[in-house]
Amino acid sequence: MFGALIVVLSGTAVAGVNVLNQRYTASISQRNLLGDNARAGNPDETRHRDIEGPLNFLLLGSDFKDFAPDDGQRSDSIIILHIPATMDRAYLLSIPRDLRVKIPAFEPAGRRYSSHEKINGAFQYGGGAEGGVQLLSETLHDLIGIQFDGAAIVNFDGFKTAVDLLGGVDMCIDQKVTSIHLGWDDQGNYLSPEDGGHPAVYEPGCHHLESYQALDLVRQRKSLPNGDYDRQKNQQKFIRAMLTEAKEQGLTTNPIAADKFIRAIGQALTVDTNGVSLADLMFALRNVSPDNLIGLQVPSEPQDLGGISYVIALPEADALYTAIRDDLLDSWAVENPTWVNHM
Repeated sequence: MFGALIVVLSGTAVAGVNVLNQRYTASISQRNLLGDNARAGNPDETRHRDIEGPLNFLLLGSDFKDFAPDDGQRSDSIIILHIPATMDRAYLLSIPRDLRVKIPAFEPAGRRYSSHEKINGAFQYGGGAEGGVQLLSETLHDLIGIQFDGAAIVNFDGFKTAVDLLGGVDMCIDQKVTSIHLGWDDQGNYLSPEDGGHPAVYEPGCHHLESYQALDLVRQRKSLPNGDYDRQKNQQKFIRAMLTEAKEQGLTTNPIAADKFIRAIGQALTVDTNGVSLADLMFALRNVSPDNLIGLQVPSEPQDLGGISYVIALPEADALYTAIRDDLLDSWAVENPTWVNHM
């Protein structure tokens, strides 16, 4: 959501930037979300300067729900947003939730050893929330060798609020999706498919989705042929759909509308801009639009190790990690079309 917020607001009229920056500071929770090793530069002082790429941001979706706080938190989606030095497009790299990685020790949460685990475990081992993102950022730093220029976490309530404010989104999908969460009884009342309800079905093609439908769609993986890989594609398509809708409604050129958007999602969004003001970041990314978003996936495959289902990175993943570090994703994407998502 932070990546969406930044790209949506990056084209906002300059006259409204300072007002929006003040609203952002007052409305959106700001925390230290990046581990010391994973943070780019020195965030001790607020920086007002020309921002130069390449830039990397860590975006995290949590399944924490205000109506069920005792259910805990898990990192349900992990995306690295890479902005190349040209600052005119963005790459969305989805990290498989079950990717087997080495999660390092993390003293703030009392974790005194490292272990090989599924990457979404890092969020839990870090204690969720602020500590969870810190440990996840450290894990990705060790895996890929990059540092982050910012990070954000959004929960399901923020997701729904943003789509409600836009009046829904138009989104095209490639394959039939059958929900395991959303369904109805014979009278049309809500009834989970697990309890015998008729499941919601999303047919291939383009659809206008209300917030509850969009949230349901991008959560589905068990009914998809390629599981989490297909879900990653749908999540990336949703981000583009939301940005497209925001631009069509004039959100990027209307400071009043942008202000309303910030206030609406602020309570469900926590960010770390690494000492850079929102106004500076918005101006720097003004040339990024929905039409120049590129979705990527980690070259990998599912494997069963000791009775546990993991996703294991293939040798080709090393070239991807190098391309991110060296800002060569343009050429990597051309050479590896299998792992590029058409959005």
